[in-house]
Amino acid sequence: MFDDEDNRDYTVVINDEEQYSIWPTGREVPAGWHEVGVSGAKDVCLAHIKEVWTDMRPKSLRDQMSARSA
Repeated sequence: MFDDEDNRDYTVVINDEEQYSIWPTGREVPAGWHEVGVSGAKDVCLAHIKEVWTDMRPKSLRDQMSARSA
């Protein structure tokens, strides 16, 4: 059965490639990921990610492309 009601709190996390995700609040964040200071309901966290993650390319690719154009 699919449950659309998700009453858990989440924390927005980011990795070294500047890729975002959400993680259940209170659980240890996986290695390589760091909290960004935004937490709350799932929709709040996803809205924050949508606002700040405007370039989906990994950081290493953006850096490589920038170096080639310089």
